[in-house]
Amino acid sequence: MAKETATYTHGHHASVVRSHSWRTASNSIGFLLPHLKPNMRILDIGCGPGTITVDVAALIPQGHITGLERVGSILTQARALAEEKGITNIDFVEGDANGLSYEDGTFDIVFCHQVLQHVGEPVGMLKEMKRVTKTGGIVAAREADYSVFAWYPELPGLKTWQELYGRIARKNGGTPNAGRVLHTWAKKAGLSPKCSATMWCYADKGDTKWWSESWVERSLYSSFATTALENGIASQGELQAVSDAWKEWGEHEDAWIVIPSMEILCFKE
Repeated sequence: MAKETATYTHGHHASVVRSHSWRTASNSIGFLLPHLKPNMRILDIGCGPGTITVDVAALIPQGHITGLERVGSILTQARALAEEKGITNIDFVEGDANGLSYEDGTFDIVFCHQVLQHVGEPVGMLKEMKRVTKTGGIVAAREADYSVFAWYPELPGLKTWQELYGRIARKNGGTPNAGRVLHTWAKKAGLSPKCSATMWCYADKGDTKWWSESWVERSLYSSFATTALENGIASQGELQAVSDAWKEWGEHEDAWIVIPSMEILCFKE
């Protein structure tokens, strides 16, 4: 079985998991939802804490969804969420999407959300997603593009964060600007992508405070910080300055940030 070669830039620090737990089917995979049918079998690759997976399960009451995650420890939280919500048409498994254990044509839909930017061979993973999808089924993905994030106020420390993030992600073997090339990866995998783009916008005080507090912590304590320090990409003082900039941004009365993501919807021929 193939093995993942890249290192996940964010890691699974509590601040990261809290951020990912904000994601829902409606705010993250809206482009895919019109294509769901009640009896579908679906695979969610890189499901993390399972918030999107659990939402999708509720939309396919006669079907079944599997959430696959490379790091099994986070699946305890995902399973607990499903139990809390009374969702039973779901299971969570640990595995590497570079070499899925499923037979060809197992699923009606295979999707991933903000995953391909963190892997070493995104085209290979898309090929594997295609393999386990039924003929006429759907392969879907959504990926951000870090170089086109936009925010106000335009603090210098946040520009430093953006530049550091790009260097750290590439050091880890990922593609921080994955969104712009997502469609080309799909074509190389033998798929015919239908392309779209949507964005998250944090503009009210509650949202900006939440995003700010997340990166105040992540800048210092997540794998983002560990990779920066271990590889000489940034010093502790530079990371502290980035953390301080996120704090300042979050306290500004007019703070907002826009995070664009590109999407592909591919029907397997």
